[in-house]
Amino acid sequence: MQVAYRAHNLIDAHLARHVLEDAGIPAFVFGENLLGGAGELPLFGVLRVCVPDPLLPEASAALQAAGLGEDSPGGDLPDEDSDPISMDAPGLLPA
Repeated sequence: MQVAYRAHNLIDAHLARHVLEDAGIPAFVFGENLLGGAGELPLFGVLRVCVPDPLLPEASAALQAAGLGEDSPGGDLPDEDSDPISMDAPGLLPA
């Protein structure tokens, strides 16, 4: 199984799964049962929509066509090394 989509929340994960299943691609949501353990788990990156290895290119194309691809605003999560909040951003003040 390969990760076709990293979801921000459960609704995004199931939306991606339904897009893939409508395209005839079997998909599975990993991490769905881990959401109740938020105190013990990382805040992001728990939900992953996976597809069989040979179907990854088709899955990527189907997600891209549905607006869920890498280039769309609702796409994959940023890299762990990136700083999502910059102190230089206007309107943000330290707590």
